[in-house]
Amino acid sequence: MHILFLSCLKATEMIEKRLHFRLSFKEKLQLKVHKLMCDACQRYEKQSVILDKGIARGFKEIQLDDSLDDLKQKIAKRLKSGC
Repeated sequence: MHILFLSCLKATEMIEKRLHFRLSFKEKLQLKVHKLMCDACQRYEKQSVILDKGIARGFKEIQLDDSLDDLKQKIAKRLKSGC
């Protein structure tokens, strides 16, 4: 039975892994059981998804040919506008 229980550290690793790779059946089951008992890891997963989406959206706006100064200006402009 102890093979189903994960530490929060291992659960967060699996949460991050799942965003980019496929989990095995055993890993999916372990993560599901852990999240049923752990509110902190449930919140971590929600926050991680939000951050991942935000980062992905930010990269869409960056052009590969932008210079470092152009990127700094874009960041400063976005910070001033509150976005």
